[in-house]
Amino acid sequence: MPAFTSAEYMAILLSLKVSIVATLVSLPFGFGVAYLMTYRQFRGKVALDVAINLPLTLPPVVIGYILLLLLGQKGFIGQHLLEPLGIKLIFTWKAAVIATAVVGFPLMVRSIRLGMESVDNRLIQAARTLGAGRFDTIVTVIIPLSLRGIAAGSALMFARGLGEFGATIVVAGNIPGVTQTIPLAIYEYASSPDGDAMALALCLVSVVISVVVLLLHEYLNRRMAGTD
Repeated sequence: MPAFTSAEYMAILLSLKVSIVATLVSLPFGFGVAYLMTYRQFRGKVALDVAINLPLTLPPVVIGYILLLLLGQKGFIGQHLLEPLGIKLIFTWKAAVIATAVVGFPLMVRSIRLGMESVDNRLIQAARTLGAGRFDTIVTVIIPLSLRGIAAGSALMFARGLGEFGATIVVAGNIPGVTQTIPLAIYEYASSPDGDAMALALCLVSVVISVVVLLLHEYLNRRMAGTD
């Protein structure tokens, strides 16, 4: 395996940083949306469900381009909301976080919804009968009994973030040391005549990280299930 330079280490660290931040930022929104879709009835629920799952069917490049149109200097959000505040997102690591969050959000919501749907409604009704409000019921009943789904959704979001390429390269670019993650670095090395060895080395690093994440998820899943 060839020796890594600072650029490769930066790509590895940035991939971990982007995936972690995207997961943490998305988690409260993912939980809130999953709660609405599981326990609330409202107009437009089907439309919301379609919108949430749309990133699963769209090519990531399309998602990246839509984000570019929205967040760019001439985009609605970029021009009217971000620019007056002096905030620049395009071609920064924060844009990579947004792209990762959008692409992985449906996976997180689906997993949390599955966890919530497994909660016995009789327990929720019992808590409310005993005087627990909606917030208390969420904190004391729904969250504890949905932890496996929350953990699964977080793990899927993190793993999806490690492999995100299409949306990231459009909205964040491929700038070494700034926005270049592991997949982008692999793409760059694979496109160069003498970069096969380094591309393979980064592939191995990506595989190792993914295996560690999956093993940790399985461990936590078994602990929550009480089998250990």
